[in-house]
Amino acid sequence: MHANDKPSLVSGEMPYLADMAFPPIPRRFFLKQAALAAGVLLAGPAGLSSCQPATAHIRGGLKGPSHAAGHLLRNIARLPVPDGFSDTHVLIIGGGIAGLSARRWLHRQGVRDVLLVELEEAVGGNSRGDETPTAAHPWGAHYLPVLDLRNRELLQFLEECGSLTGFDPDQKPIYNEYHLCHDPEERLFINGFWQEGLVPETGLSEDEKAQILRFDRLMEGYRQARGADGKDAFAIPLVHSSADARFRELDRLSFADFLDSHGFTSPHLRWYLDYCCRDDYGATTGQTSAWAGIHYFAARKGQAANADASAVLTWPEGNQFLVSQLRQQADSAIRSKLMAFDVRLDGKKVLVSAYDTETQKTAGIRADFVIMATPQFVNRPLLRNLPAYTPPDLHYAPWLIANLTIDGLPQDRGAPLCWDNVLYGTRSVGYITASHQHLHQTQRKVITYYRPLTEEAPDEARRRAYQTTYGDWLQAVLAELETAHPGITPRISEADIWIWGHGMVAPTPGFLQRPPVLPVADRLFFAHSDLSGISIFEEAFYQGIRAAQAILDRTS
Repeated sequence: MHANDKPSLVSGEMPYLADMAFPPIPRRFFLKQAALAAGVLLAGPAGLSSCQPATAHIRGGLKGPSHAAGHLLRNIARLPVPDGFSDTHVLIIGGGIAGLSARRWLHRQGVRDVLLVELEEAVGGNSRGDETPTAAHPWGAHYLPVLDLRNRELLQFLEECGSLTGFDPDQKPIYNEYHLCHDPEERLFINGFWQEGLVPETGLSEDEKAQILRFDRLMEGYRQARGADGKDAFAIPLVHSSADARFRELDRLSFADFLDSHGFTSPHLRWYLDYCCRDDYGATTGQTSAWAGIHYFAARKGQAANADASAVLTWPEGNQFLVSQLRQQADSAIRSKLMAFDVRLDGKKVLVSAYDTETQKTAGIRADFVIMATPQFVNRPLLRNLPAYTPPDLHYAPWLIANLTIDGLPQDRGAPLCWDNVLYGTRSVGYITASHQHLHQTQRKVITYYRPLTEEAPDEARRRAYQTTYGDWLQAVLAELETAHPGITPRISEADIWIWGHGMVAPTPGFLQRPPVLPVADRLFFAHSDLSGISIFEEAFYQGIRAAQAILDRTS
């Protein structure tokens, strides 16, 4: 019991659930697109069967962020010092969503003397995409759910992108029909059959069905709940969530422990919930904070005039579409292949040394203000000379993503090919059809396969991922896809594999209790989704605006 003498949410049902009226439960009652998890099949590259499909006809290779350049941060003493310094008013280090959002916000407020530097050859972070002669495709994040009406800044951005075309008389957004995910949206391969939707429906006992219904009702209760401070218990951005201890105490235990305490033992439900955590967080239910696990289901409160609350916006290139829009909505300078490696204060200025990975020379940049739109594991070496900076210990999930060009997809029984296609009981989180949004469908397609590497601790998973060859990774991907699409391998002409060593931050138990990362002095600010603890577009977009506005407030 807490001081307010209200029942603990951990030990029992929410006290107000019995008094609530629930709408009929739709077939697809959870608010997300998705794709699987749990670890039953496929022991990994080292455990593949000797009976492997022939792949000599497949072109492709390993791709990914420049971890070799990033590792130069471990040998900073070997990097050349700058010959001199050029000046800028605001320097943004990092060209992911948060950095681009900060750059756009400054532009909108009339601040044009801004320079953004990015280590990679292209901006976008884990929202990057690419294009082949067959189709555009993502290399990471690939959709955005319809928004809460209170998220005004992001709604305005979508309006400027053309993804939102207006509002109805009730002020509900009208989304661009070409950007809303087309039907059919999702299916699950289970027991040799493709079913519609991702929540398992075949082979369930009556008790399992009852548990799924009970879980849905519990999450709906959390979705509607408000704290004593009047805020939603769970909201996006996270900063708008209630600080009420009745809810925040959930962060002290894992989602798996929470499910155990509520008697959710259904193997099919537990598989699905494990998938959800692995898909959004790159972590299992045992590694995920219970607060974050509930947030997945309870925080999204999107509304639309022409779509239901679970609808998503998506594009063939994934969230690269949003990256391109962010970049186009500001005209300040961007320099790529430039790795900041030293940040220090000098009177009323900030001095930054940045290594050009092409010329192998170091540029010096002197700024009035700096926004660190980089993850905290990168900030640690960059800010080593600033004792006021205390980096938090965060869990970053490694990922594997594969884009495969196929000439037709062998189809098994059941639902037809969808945007999101999930295989029950495998280690991946399935694949999307990158060309799903194309109006004119052809046999030749690109599918994008996602697999969070959750079988080992993150450091070991990263090491193994980088040591595994392209051939071994390809065999692992194909072995899984062959279980649902026998004969797919001969139809694949290209397969590129991308390794994200630090793909996303994971909200492990206690993440809400960590001290905030505060500005260093009054000239250096932080902006990254890992400050929220959840790696979604809405959080990165918000963090960029927050940091940019902090600079504007200092200069007003």
